[in-house]
Amino acid sequence: MPVGLLTLELHLPYAHSLKEKRMVIRKLQDRLRARFNVSVSELDHQDVWQRSLIGVAAVSSDEHVLEGMLRQVEEEASSILAGDLLRSDMMLL
Repeated sequence: MPVGLLTLELHLPYAHSLKEKRMVIRKLQDRLRARFNVSVSELDHQDVWQRSLIGVAAVSSDEHVLEGMLRQVEEEASSILAGDLLRSDMMLL
């Protein structure tokens, strides 16, 4: 059973408080959870206003399906965040 992990590194230059940052993160989390049925969590930089590291995890019976789904999640996150997505890494276990 393959497990996939996608990490998204964000830079939010317009966030001037943790409240503004959390609004952006919440929107991203809610949309990815609803559309792709994945687990989403902020992994690092919880108390820094303009940075975040988001983890997306999923399980599937087929590695190719899992990889395709995580690519779609990455594209969706990129469209939601516009230029705020600095880097993304995918790992299949």
